[in-house]
Amino acid sequence: MAVFGIDLGTTYSCIAMVDDTGRPVIIKNLIGADTTPSVVFFETDTNVVVGQEAKNSARLYPDQVVSLIKRRMGEDVELDFHGERHTPVTVSALILRELAHAAGEVAHVPVEDVVITVPAYFGLKEREATRAAGTAAGLTVLNVVPEPVAAALHYETIGGDRERTILVYDLGGGTFDTTVIRLSGQEIKVVCTDGDHHLGGADWDDRISALLLRRFLEEHPGSAAEHDEEFLQELANGAEDVKRALSSLEKRPFNMRFGSQTCRIEIARDLFQSSTADLLERTAEITGRTVDAAKAAGVTGFDAVLLVGGSTRMPAVQEMLRSRFGFAPLLHDPDLAVAKGAALYALIESVRISVPDRDEARLADAAAKAGVDTETVRAAAVKKVTAVVPRAFGVKVLDESSPDGYFVDHLLRANTALPATPPVQTYGTSVANQRAIAIEIWEQAGAVESARLPDNEKIGEGVIDRLPPLPVNSPIEVTFQMDEMGTLRVHAVELRTGQEVAFELNITGLTPEKQQENITTVAKYHVSA
Repeated sequence: MAVFGIDLGTTYSCIAMVDDTGRPVIIKNLIGADTTPSVVFFETDTNVVVGQEAKNSARLYPDQVVSLIKRRMGEDVELDFHGERHTPVTVSALILRELAHAAGEVAHVPVEDVVITVPAYFGLKEREATRAAGTAAGLTVLNVVPEPVAAALHYETIGGDRERTILVYDLGGGTFDTTVIRLSGQEIKVVCTDGDHHLGGADWDDRISALLLRRFLEEHPGSAAEHDEEFLQELANGAEDVKRALSSLEKRPFNMRFGSQTCRIEIARDLFQSSTADLLERTAEITGRTVDAAKAAGVTGFDAVLLVGGSTRMPAVQEMLRSRFGFAPLLHDPDLAVAKGAALYALIESVRISVPDRDEARLADAAAKAGVDTETVRAAAVKKVTAVVPRAFGVKVLDESSPDGYFVDHLLRANTALPATPPVQTYGTSVANQRAIAIEIWEQAGAVESARLPDNEKIGEGVIDRLPPLPVNSPIEVTFQMDEMGTLRVHAVELRTGQEVAFELNITGLTPEKQQENITTVAKYHVSA
């Protein structure tokens, strides 16, 4: 059975597999394109359109089209279309369904077992939501893999076997990450990562849209164009084209029309760059933090700096990395590297699961089922990928001296290698005669680790109850454990009684019943490109 890697992007998505020669290849969609816009058009209560036609429909039916849904992954939000409630999970599942359907039609093999990529800086809820979307789409999600790790896997296949340390600068349509990775023979090891999953090429597009609208209103004061959804959508679509053109051209003309009002303007690259300089500066700050974290981990230099994500084609990105950090960045198949690497990772995961003992006969059988040669499967069997904790995780602790009354004690620090089991931490009850203990788990939400409650987000809790009245400072031991797949397990014990609670952290409210509801919701639609 073939396995597939899916780059589920904010603005564009694509799917890849490993062919019979052992090379990762992109599977084109049904209109012959390598990538599919991550846009969903809810045409009726039973029919949805995914991709370019959905993107085109946004101009006419803006209230029925969803884009940039990846930025909402893990959030508890609902969208309503034709009386049906949707979440980021179900919308993403519809995109995955179309990708899988098209790949099956083009490659003439069923698409079932997949690996889906996520930004390196995605937290636990976002990762679990992505996994849930794959399940709701009817897929078996072998794992989710950080996008820079996938890009590094692809780079390794074309860059040779020697030991290297690389920095991946990944500026996608809606998210940004920088990740330092060591490549050494059979191991790919993440050293550190940082990022912002609300920063990407779409923000550059928004600046161009605002610039176009401002110029139009200067020429036509009092125009109602700024309140017209169709006109604004035309600007949004045009802005992306302008951004791409300015990667190679110094100037780009653009024509606008609203009723009888027309306007032709020319956008120069230097104006575009000055209008978006603060966005680029945000990526520079994150890159600087990543370089510093790598130095603290013993990394003294980089053998390569890989540019991944379509927005890294902007000349200002490459110039900033040269002037600010002295890097010589390499454009690394920016639109497709992540999907190709995900396909390689999917093969590694499928072999790890099906042939854990690396038995030669079973490896040969796995190769036959995957449609690749035995040597490719043998190489995948010995490959080891080590990721890191993307953000800090901790326990909410009472602190009467704190302005918030509480603080977050981070037991698991960002950039800790996975799997991770940090030292056990002991706390005490806060009031006399306490008969229940709530263990609240919080995840770093800000750009840097902070103990302040507002800089973190609650992601789950467990309760030890039915306790006898306890004196103040009765001890409670709390243990964290995160596995290679990023699942966090928490174990807490009240030491006087031995009573305990253990739980896994998953996306809030994603019960088996909710997951089945997602599957049912997605299955009711006819999905087309």
